Amino acid sequence: MASSFDIIPAIDLRGGRVVRLEQGSFDRETAFSDDPVAVARRFVDGGARLLHVVDLDGARTGRSIHGAVIRSIIETVGGNASIEVAGGLRCEADVGAILDAGAARAVIGTRALRDQGFVQRCLAAHGPAAIIVALDVRQGHAYGEAWSPGAAGGSPAEALLTLADTGVTTFEVTAIERDGLLGGPDLDLTRGLVGLGRGAVIASGGIASLGDIDDLIEVGCSGAIVGRALYDGSLDLRDAVARAAGTTQPTTTQPTTT
Repeated sequence: MASSFDIIPAIDLRGGRVVRLEQGSFDRETAFSDDPVAVARRFVDGGARLLHVVDLDGARTGRSIHGAVIRSIIETVGGNASIEVAGGLRCEADVGAILDAGAARAVIGTRALRDQGFVQRCLAAHGPAAIIVALDVRQGHAYGEAWSPGAAGGSPAEALLTLADTGVTTFEVTAIERDGLLGGPDLDLTRGLVGLGRGAVIASGGIASLGDIDDLIEVGCSGAIVGRALYDGSLDLRDAVARAAGTTQPTTTQPTTT
């Protein structure tokens, strides 16, 4: 059995606009559009079948801020693409609400890193296909709290192994120090986490070229979240989707317990 490599355009929302941050810093923001729904439609028209929508204001405040915009995106393009939502999903009610609104996947990070019971309850309620864990990595540590300097963080490998034990099967790993800089992905980080053999790993941060996509496929990633490169035109979405199409890799076998 094999799984495809997904090209996942990112739509980051702040103040009602589509923006990109550099290295996770809210002080280094570039705004690209005042119409998130139009951006989503353009990505789907370009061949994307999964969109990564992030409520950046929600990530900072710990509660959903852009719920209405996200629902509009789901209503507009949800018939042709799946939507995963991240940012501020720190209670079971909010996770359930975004999935009930039509999102295919909820991405949890901050609370997942500190509360395994929360993760287990989300998995029990919605299943592992709907619950994704974000590992945002800076200086060798996985952070929550909107990637704030000084936030508590531990080893990404330890976090992945611990959360895999709860039943998580997909991890989205962002190399924060590369994010928004178009300098290429952190292949050492992703290779190491893929090598643990405990779940699918989707890479984010620095992805800027077809060569980067080739490299991520080679190390065994299951997909790439791409942002700035699509907005500034350094990477064409149709070319990226075409490059990934038909690429398969062995599905990670989860260990059995007795």
